[in-house]
Amino acid sequence: MLKNKSYIGISFVILVFGIYAVPKIVDRMQNNSVVQGDRLDKVSGSKAVDGKLVKVGPAPKFELTNQDNVKISNDFYKGKVYVLEFFFATCPSICPKMNANMVTLQNEFFGNPNFGIVSITIDPIHDTPAVLKEHAKLLGVKSSNWNFLTGDHDYIYNLSNKGFNIYVGENSKAKGGFEHSGLFALIDKNGNIRCRKDDYGNPILYYDGLEKKGIRDIQQDIQALLKE
Repeated sequence: MLKNKSYIGISFVILVFGIYAVPKIVDRMQNNSVVQGDRLDKVSGSKAVDGKLVKVGPAPKFELTNQDNVKISNDFYKGKVYVLEFFFATCPSICPKMNANMVTLQNEFFGNPNFGIVSITIDPIHDTPAVLKEHAKLLGVKSSNWNFLTGDHDYIYNLSNKGFNIYVGENSKAKGGFEHSGLFALIDKNGNIRCRKDDYGNPILYYDGLEKKGIRDIQQDIQALLKE
């Protein structure tokens, strides 16, 4: 008799659970969210892109000489979305990867007149227009909107360190004699630096130009800005 009461109690609990839980499970299956609980829902709500990219501020103005010995300023890129990097042609460490990823971006948006790239050397004594022209050729540059820029040493270092706040420096102990980051700046058609947010809602400011994720993120955000 005691056993029967236990079975009846267990059956009642299962029935109540079924009435409460089954409709929710069915609903989640229909919405492809069967694996999400309340805690997971809160975590997965943090997204790198929330549909609107952050405006960091206006990009610093610049005027430098490109690989064809032509003066290029930020005015050249008015109405264009562009990506900007600081590098040097003889870099034995991160620059080849950065440049290769820029080629990937070039190829992804090739033929779109509203997309461009800016590569500014931090070794202007060596990287003359002729050197940069040969470097561009070796990379396979085919976009007329990709400029390799050189100019006055102090001007470039102020532009990087104080203007964009992307660190560059000379260091005889570093490979190639220079230190710099692998960051890419993304600038919109109106000359504003733009970026996505991280999982905590903070602006990332610049994109990782070395990792696949950084390149994938910036590709997505270039596409979004081209539509604005």
